[in-house]
Amino acid sequence: MHEADGGKAWFHLPGLFEFVELYRAFLTLFREHREFFYEWCGIRSIYGAPAGCLWDGGRVGTGEAQGTAAMSLAREFSISPCLTFSNCLLREEHLADRQCNALCAMAEKNGGGVIVTSELLLEDLRKKYPGLYFVSSTTKVLRDFRQLEDELEREEFRYVVPDFRLNRERERLNALPEMKKKKVELLCNECCWAGCRERKACYENVSRRNLGETEEEHPCASPTAGRGYRFSDAMNSPDFIGREEIRNLFLPKGFSHFKIEGRELGSAVVLEMLLYYLVKPEWQLRVREEIYLDSMLDLF
Repeated sequence: MHEADGGKAWFHLPGLFEFVELYRAFLTLFREHREFFYEWCGIRSIYGAPAGCLWDGGRVGTGEAQGTAAMSLAREFSISPCLTFSNCLLREEHLADRQCNALCAMAEKNGGGVIVTSELLLEDLRKKYPGLYFVSSTTKVLRDFRQLEDELEREEFRYVVPDFRLNRERERLNALPEMKKKKVELLCNECCWAGCRERKACYENVSRRNLGETEEEHPCASPTAGRGYRFSDAMNSPDFIGREEIRNLFLPKGFSHFKIEGRELGSAVVLEMLLYYLVKPEWQLRVREEIYLDSMLDLF
């Protein structure tokens, strides 16, 4: 499913397992009413992992395990299914997990990929599932630009998602060679506080929770932690990448891939993000009405 970028902004969207019905309705509109959507936008992948998935590590999942439905969705709309298997604390005994391996086999058959942090998992999957592609996860927290450059050199990764705080390094990003720019997948709407020094520890905590080794959540030091994620807060971050920045600043410089966060959020919030990034303002109400009036959907 890896096609030429063609001068478009290719989005990687959240909630492969959590929001199957939302995406079925949204992608039907995307296919049948292209006039509603920005012509310079495309959808490259939808990423996620089922609830309770051992190899997950970015967020603790809350959705149902809908592997067949998720892969059917991706196949129907010719979009790559990408598994979020970014647990950073995996050990050898975890590699035989039946559910995760079954999902990898399904993803491989459907042109899919895997978002990884663990080098152990990466090497195991490369041997078992040669048809998969791999994405270097933002959970590695590559804050040093030289680390990002080194990661982009690695042939095993199709895309690399930098730490969101590197979004502001415009001059250094623009100076990257063209082939490296094509591998950069910029995280646009990160909810994490820009001043956070505990991001890596937070992801390690999530990994332990998915492995069943702790039930305690990592305490968040963000001044807005009590509010939970709000798209409006993310838009005020110095590292936020909005649609105008994508079109006018990043696309002309050769960047094509943009990741939208939100698989742990409710479907109504994710819909607002989809509307903002992909739908022309004059058609947003129409798309919102089509989605909300769909009798098969129960947005929350």
